[in-house]
Amino acid sequence: MASNEHAQVGEFKPIDLLAVAAAREVDDGEVVFAGTGLPMLAIMLAQYTNAPNAVCIYEAGSVDGRPIDLPTSVGDARCHYQASLASGLWDVFGQLGRGCVDMAFLGGAEIDQYGSVNTTAMGGYSPMGKRLTGSGGNADINALAKRTVFIMPQEKRRWVERCSYITSPGWRIPKWPSGEFVHKREVYNKAFRGGPWAVISEMGVFHFDDDGVIYLDTVHPGCTPEQVQDNCMFNLNISRVSGETPTPTYHELDLLYNKVDAEGIFLP
Repeated sequence: MASNEHAQVGEFKPIDLLAVAAAREVDDGEVVFAGTGLPMLAIMLAQYTNAPNAVCIYEAGSVDGRPIDLPTSVGDARCHYQASLASGLWDVFGQLGRGCVDMAFLGGAEIDQYGSVNTTAMGGYSPMGKRLTGSGGNADINALAKRTVFIMPQEKRRWVERCSYITSPGWRIPKWPSGEFVHKREVYNKAFRGGPWAVISEMGVFHFDDDGVIYLDTVHPGCTPEQVQDNCMFNLNISRVSGETPTPTYHELDLLYNKVDAEGIFLP
């Protein structure tokens, strides 16, 4: 059996650290809404390690499945193996609406300093902007889950002071009709559940302060806080860095490659 010693730099790939860091954000017993790709790696790894009692909901309609093999997408029939419920979008989004989802994994094309995410249009919603895939449930999931963990590429053009289009509101959003940026709680009122909890990129792990502003919590091995700042278009708070992100253990790597994704569906 692989040991719980931490692997050295060069013994793991960036995607391994992303999956492991995301898995560590899951608390045992939580109901987690996950999408295709890295979120699948993260929730399955968490169920093998720090959160064995976590319940996974896949967007296409399965609840509490325990697939033997990693599904290729949320619509893969393998998601339904040993599931408590095998239904459809209507039912699983109903779970969201009832406040049953503790945590969600999401991604996006743009993110701002308050955790708002854009998956709709880069450069604004106009003929001049670049149209993207759209919400695809991103807005609903982010609004109705108690906390959200985003997995985002670390590129300067994607980490912006204000998103050119807000698909999924973060902690501070413009209030209609004034456009004044206010706390999400003021806009959502009784519908307020929570908001962005963490952001994980290939350079670090980020959390949010009491004012809803993002800060760098841990920096991945081989990166510096200054390099992370250079990949943001806003003034990132790097004063709260607590250290390096713990590398994957040999046990976690063994699980990822020989148990979670033995077929190499997402892992190279």
